[in-house]
Amino acid sequence: MSVVGARPQFVKAMPVSRALGERHEERLVHTGQHYDEELSDVFFDQLDIPRPAHELGVGSGTHAEQTSAVVARLAPLVDRADPDVLVLYGDTNSTLGGAIVGAKLDVTVAHVEAGLRSGVRSMPEEINRVLTDHASDLLFAPTEAAVENLDREGLGDRCQLVGDVMYDAMLWAREVADQETDVAAEYGVERGEYVLATVHRPRNADDPDRLSAIVDALAAVDGGVVLPVHPRTERALERFGLWEWAAESLTLVDPVGYLEFVALLSGARAVATDSGGVQKEAFFLKRPCVTFRDETEWTETVDAGWNALVGADERAIVDALTDASPPAEQPSPYGDGHAAERIVSQIESTEPATET
Repeated sequence: MSVVGARPQFVKAMPVSRALGERHEERLVHTGQHYDEELSDVFFDQLDIPRPAHELGVGSGTHAEQTSAVVARLAPLVDRADPDVLVLYGDTNSTLGGAIVGAKLDVTVAHVEAGLRSGVRSMPEEINRVLTDHASDLLFAPTEAAVENLDREGLGDRCQLVGDVMYDAMLWAREVADQETDVAAEYGVERGEYVLATVHRPRNADDPDRLSAIVDALAAVDGGVVLPVHPRTERALERFGLWEWAAESLTLVDPVGYLEFVALLSGARAVATDSGGVQKEAFFLKRPCVTFRDETEWTETVDAGWNALVGADERAIVDALTDASPPAEQPSPYGDGHAAERIVSQIESTEPATET
């Protein structure tokens, strides 16, 4: 049984679900943590993975409300289905809820993308990562740094370095994205000239000063900026009186499907974001990235010179996007595109948990 609930998890689940489907029966559970049609259903269609067997309809709410709703609604499903393994992805409230359910019901819990640490405990995602790792039986680490983090926390014996499943997904997506859609032309921007931006984290979207600085910085960037607007960010722009200025200065578009996003990313000269997943996707497609945060879980992108951490400093954002020029060479810290196969192989070699 695999649990997903937010856009990046749909992408991560795709290669694993395909690999599992070759020899196993997978039951996919969509918690509904992201319930907007544009942020959920379209991804299942595009990625050609099975529709969810169960939808929990958790919806929005506080962290406590979402996590407790996942636990309350997922537990009966897991109890009835009695799966061999409960597969979780990333660092959302859905992930933590799934880890609690699996641990309480003595089901083998596998955490894909284990071992990531930003070092900032005020981030809800950081708490979700740490607690999920400590409640899981199988920890699938995407990088050497993630393995080292788990070793330091005494979890090395549960850990396997498998590579990054998002890289698996990107290798597939980049081959078909440009054939499927020409979104750059649709939005009236020139390939290789515009910046692709995303903003959604509460630290930025819910702070009027930070959000205003980000919008002002993007408005000053040459070549234009395409910004798919997350529902949280749309509400914030309207609430803080920034919507008209953003609409006048940027190309605001509705949330796009995964393939459309990859096509937009492929055509951009640079990326500006506060998303961990988008930082990596930019790296995979060799696009310089400017990140509206002071830290990142994906330190490899910064160490390699492909990602600049600028917070919400208007001048730093403008300068970083103006001078975006990554090194001529790029390392390969995220594996070889076969992470999903290694994950399935490890699951197959693990005895299911038994109740005590």
